Amino acid sequence: MGEVSKSRVIEPLRIADAIEQVRHVFIRDLVLPCDIGVHPHEKGTPQRVRINLDLAVTDDGNPLADQLENVVCYEDVVTRIRAITGDGHTNLVETLAERIAQTCLQHPDCHTVRVRIEKLDVFADVESVGVEIERKSGS
Repeated sequence: MGEVSKSRVIEPLRIADAIEQVRHVFIRDLVLPCDIGVHPHEKGTPQRVRINLDLAVTDDGNPLADQLENVVCYEDVVTRIRAITGDGHTNLVETLAERIAQTCLQHPDCHTVRVRIEKLDVFADVESVGVEIERKSGS
């Protein structure tokens, strides 16, 4: 019998890297109401979405001086995501993921972002459906 394939979705992510001078900033399982969907019954009726982010940011080894302004602040990222999900109707989870990725990449120290969006209430017999994207600065 052949080997069982491994899904990249469930493999651990390796983003932090001393040689490449990269720090891993992450946000896990942020659940927010969002007016999202292409079907008439989805418009104007917020649905729960779960958002997971992985950001690769500069870690040049310089002292941080224990100062918030020297890092990517995950509180700021969460605040921006809340603003995006609360900013009117979006048809596609792909569009929502792109908007979130672009806002993360606005930070000059963020090189790469992986965004996973899951709609949690679409099917009674499915935990979630959604999309995952990865974007790089300058792309």
